[in-house]
Amino acid sequence: MSEGFSADWLALREPFDRVARSRRLAARLAEALPARPRIMDLGAGTASLFRFLAPIIGRAQAWTIVDADEALLGRAFARTADWAEARGLRVTTPGRALLIHTPSGAWRIEALATDFGDDPSRLPFATHDAVVCSALMDLVSAAWAERLAAALHVPFLACLTVDGRDRFRPAHPDDRLIARGFARDMRRDKGFGRAMGADAPATLARLFAARGFRVATAPSDWIIPPIAGPMLEAMVRGHAAAAANALPAATARIAAWEQARLALLARGRLALTIGHRDLLALPAET
Repeated sequence: MSEGFSADWLALREPFDRVARSRRLAARLAEALPARPRIMDLGAGTASLFRFLAPIIGRAQAWTIVDADEALLGRAFARTADWAEARGLRVTTPGRALLIHTPSGAWRIEALATDFGDDPSRLPFATHDAVVCSALMDLVSAAWAERLAAALHVPFLACLTVDGRDRFRPAHPDDRLIARGFARDMRRDKGFGRAMGADAPATLARLFAARGFRVATAPSDWIIPPIAGPMLEAMVRGHAAAAANALPAATARIAAWEQARLALLARGRLALTIGHRDLLALPAET
């Protein structure tokens, strides 16, 4: 069973995701797609990637959002309907689908609740024109990613894959300790085998290039300023918890680091950059 995430966390991070993702790679994907593309979103959560990509694609499109958490998929429909209506778009729900009526054509979303942690190749890729994901590929193993690359013959866009370039500002003497523990914790099996963590961007580029895909990457860093208190608090506590899990002998030092960071946050003096990369892999014939 793959490791899940709460709807509250996904909502907190969505504004940072939206700003960070590479619009250049998203536009290149949109250009490579047919007139009415069918897109599969792996680990879709509450469908934030749809809300980012659908307007860039612009024209009529059909999505299958895939997640192991059926409750999150239900939230995806509700949040996306609210998002569309806030933009003056009409929403209908024919059958088990969500249909957003836009001047350039209908955007259709269907959900598939399934745990694809064991083998991605069993998913119905053949009926789709592209596969996309966000904040997923650093959670999977290299073997899982290799099976995915072998199964795909359509464009693939992976957004927001961590690359290890995390930097808290101002610096603290134990930042390196926290980074080491956080990186080790990221390697835990999240339901897809031993996770690639920060090695994921380079590994993905190599695997898809070996399959004949044309690969392009772009930075997609989170830039979290001092005014983003709730996000900074979540990141400090999350980094500390992950580091303590990986380095139990350093629990006291990690706790002191956490308190020092929270004190800076309370004074409006903490900022953070989390390094990510987006990757677009296009089949050679595209």
